[in-house]
Amino acid sequence: MGQRYFVNSPVDSDHVTLSGPEAHHLIHVMRAGRGDQVILFDGSGCQFSAEIQRLEKSSVDLLICERQAINLELPVQLTVATALPKGDRQKWLVEKLVELGTSRLIPLVTERAVSKPVPQALSRLERSVVESSKQCGRNQLMKINQPLTVSELIEQDSPDTLRIVAHPEPAWGAKSMDELLSNPAATDITLTIGPEGGWTDEEIGQFAAAQWQVVSLGPRVLRMETAAIALVARCVIQDQWM
Repeated sequence: MGQRYFVNSPVDSDHVTLSGPEAHHLIHVMRAGRGDQVILFDGSGCQFSAEIQRLEKSSVDLLICERQAINLELPVQLTVATALPKGDRQKWLVEKLVELGTSRLIPLVTERAVSKPVPQALSRLERSVVESSKQCGRNQLMKINQPLTVSELIEQDSPDTLRIVAHPEPAWGAKSMDELLSNPAATDITLTIGPEGGWTDEEIGQFAAAQWQVVSLGPRVLRMETAAIALVARCVIQDQWM
């Protein structure tokens, strides 16, 4: 796979102009020249072989040579709803969710959350989605939704979705992932992970009352980003989507 660059508008003609950080990387880091070949993607599910026609100080004009529909997406819609961890762990979480094929990330606002999903943080994470997609070859971008509270998440989700919430307390009737994923008809899955301080009794009670499936990830207490990746990987490996 050659160098991949993201175009932030639909590629709908034979010529494309690359600007911003992508152009800067191509011009000043890769030292590209006229006639060089690169791969572009625009988040539509396609990628494009392109040839550099002209380089300016902060932009690159390219000729589209070939359009390829390359689908590396999972056969299900996989959503992760989670409070955000602190600092650089947010970026790490997004990188791994993208690599594993997650369709959507919903930042949660919870009672014990430490990090707030403010607009600046979400903007940085969206850039991480692009960078991770470039690296792993995905041609569709994982979506980052606007933050929701637990109540808002429960209200908007469909009962047709397989809705799973991670919680270490067996008193809430935790089921096994094997049992939940044995249903071959599940085409829409939402995995929910609490904050570093854990769910409050009220929050986990809301999920239970709405008939979400409570699962435990074992006897050890995992960091929230570890729990998120463990759940996603479990879904992917269970159904041989990797």
